Amino acid sequence: MSRFFNFLFGQYASYQAIDISLEITAVLFGFFSVWYAKKNHIWVFPAGMFSTAIFVYLLWKWVLLGDMLINAYYFIMSLYGWYIWTRETNQKSTPISTISKRERRVSVLIFTTTLVVVFLIYHSADKWTSWTAYVDTFTTAIFFVGMWLMARRKIENWWFWIVGDIISIPLYFYKGLTFTSFQYLIFTVIAFFGYFAWKKILNNTRPIA
Repeated sequence: MSRFFNFLFGQYASYQAIDISLEITAVLFGFFSVWYAKKNHIWVFPAGMFSTAIFVYLLWKWVLLGDMLINAYYFIMSLYGWYIWTRETNQKSTPISTISKRERRVSVLIFTTTLVVVFLIYHSADKWTSWTAYVDTFTTAIFFVGMWLMARRKIENWWFWIVGDIISIPLYFYKGLTFTSFQYLIFTVIAFFGYFAWKKILNNTRPIA
């Protein structure tokens, strides 16, 4: 049992207690955020902002630039999503909907632009020293699109979260962030349920032909 425990959490031996506590807190609020997203509840954004603010600090401290960039982007897009979800058009809040052709083009643009920007950041910081840099670049692009679609309440956002979360489970474990790895495992499960929950809401709100 101790060998298994050391395999999972041995990397934390060199971490400060405050940093471990902050990571656990960020993971908990990240869980709340995804749970509220599944429920289609506005609290997805304040919970997510609190979680990402902590992660930005920790990832900056641990010099994980790609991951820090993802969380900084989450924080900014949470503000945007908070506005979109509460904005009223014809006295109705923004509903769940499917992606339009224009939004599909914007998603491709966000994905490709993110790949280029993250590559330049890693290259300038001389961080192309591990295979994780390539995976970070790919997952960052996936999550950027997913967050943008969630902010616009598009049901397709869940598929981007599912793919990114599955990749992130072993990635964060390899980086020595076991609690964060567990977080993405839970995120993956919730994302599947979130998709079907949103799909049910979308089907119930579509006009009958």
